[in-house]
Amino acid sequence: MRTYFSQKKKLALSSYIISIAALCCGAPVLPVNAAAQSADNDPADYAWQADAINYALKMRAFFDVNIGQQPTPPVIPQFELDFDPSGLIGNFQPDGPTQTSQNAFFQNLGTNGRTCFTCHQPQTGWTVSAASVQSRFFASFGADPIFRLVDGATCPTADVSTISAKLTAYSLLLNKGLIRIGLPVPANAEFSVSSVKDPYGCNTNPVTGLTSPTSGIVSVYRRPLPSTNLGFLSTIMWDGREPSLSSQATDATLIHAQANSAPSATQLSQIVNFESGVFTAQIFDNNAGWLNGYGATGGPVPLPQQLSTFYIGINDPLGLNPKGIPFTSLVFNTYPAWENLLGGGQLNAGQASVARGEQVFNNTSINITGVNGLNDVLLEPVIHGFCGTCHDTPNVGNHSVKAPLNIGIANAGQNSPPDLDISALPVFTLQCNSGPLAGQTFVVTDIGRALISGNCADIGKVKGPILRGLAGRAPYFHNGSAANLTDVVNFYNDRFNIGLTSQQKQDLVAFLNTL
Repeated sequence: MRTYFSQKKKLALSSYIISIAALCCGAPVLPVNAAAQSADNDPADYAWQADAINYALKMRAFFDVNIGQQPTPPVIPQFELDFDPSGLIGNFQPDGPTQTSQNAFFQNLGTNGRTCFTCHQPQTGWTVSAASVQSRFFASFGADPIFRLVDGATCPTADVSTISAKLTAYSLLLNKGLIRIGLPVPANAEFSVSSVKDPYGCNTNPVTGLTSPTSGIVSVYRRPLPSTNLGFLSTIMWDGREPSLSSQATDATLIHAQANSAPSATQLSQIVNFESGVFTAQIFDNNAGWLNGYGATGGPVPLPQQLSTFYIGINDPLGLNPKGIPFTSLVFNTYPAWENLLGGGQLNAGQASVARGEQVFNNTSINITGVNGLNDVLLEPVIHGFCGTCHDTPNVGNHSVKAPLNIGIANAGQNSPPDLDISALPVFTLQCNSGPLAGQTFVVTDIGRALISGNCADIGKVKGPILRGLAGRAPYFHNGSAANLTDVVNFYNDRFNIGLTSQQKQDLVAFLNTL
């Protein structure tokens, strides 16, 4: 990794360093949420809000036939176990149980029956899975509050007059767990939208979408991010558009719940405190058994202690750790006790696979190429890295600094990502008209961070999410293009020509399922 951090490359990083200096120069240990709330003071992260909120209000013109409240348990216990496809997922609140009637996270603050709990539930790692959405559809005949025209449907104009029509209208939510996000084209955008292939007509209808190549609303479809383990965040939302968790809660209430007014300060405090105090991880695996046996440290209980040592830039691969501690690829140390037992006959086959998978994650060399946000910033055509080069936060796996990247998941056309299904998504052709990339054309299914910054260099860029609780929340990536973790591993293997064997792929999937 020495070449990666060579002194001559530091000059190429000057603009990048300036943009994230606030992340690296404060107190090294931050309380829960302080990291996330101070991570980005970019004015662009406020510019989109008024237009997006006004747009959501205008979409009330498309009448929702569904009514009803969100089914909610009376108590979220201090420690909760829920079944998921791979075993049991654990949720832990160190400060004790939560009475849902006394916390705004679970209260109807809007006009369409939704609460925060509508899209953030414990059995799916405090987000939703496609399977859970399907179950809710058939249990409620499509009336559950998650099925609302404003963003649950492919477009607010969709026909929902019959069950069959609802299955079509909510197809992306049902099949991929995607919510529609309507964002304005930035006033300062370096790009124009020269064409859109939209099977739902939402982007091409001037009432719901673009009014010109440089104005109006762009609809992209994204997975709701988990509302757990939030103290480890360096960036809020896939595109980093929210400057704080309070801002995110306000905008979600006004947009997704279609509220008439913003939450009060007390309500915001309740929401932020609850979601900041929940820790989630897989605790039992159908093949490996209990994930805290034989000296392993799986499950959510160790995570609060992990948070107590976390700070922005804690394992920054760019060499900008505020304490001067060098980057290590050994990001996860959940199962070293199992790794030490490999070959000794004490582990079952599932445990041995998990132990080997952690080694694959930590130790496998990857030649990183063509990643906007890394190779172009560092002026390095090839970066000799690891999984942890991007998934660097210790025992959590997200970015420890704000680092939106385009690894190709948003690409379409000739550069469509291998092993992923983007067939149901709109495709945008963007022409860069100004800035350093003027004259270039991009074809993407999601404009990414560029919808906030307006910069062509940010087209297709999104953050890497926290990896804890993966087993309960399929499908994967921001656009739901990977149906399962095998698809995820195959994508990385093919995208970067890693050369994993079948056994290594199987082991890596086994490990990811235990996070």
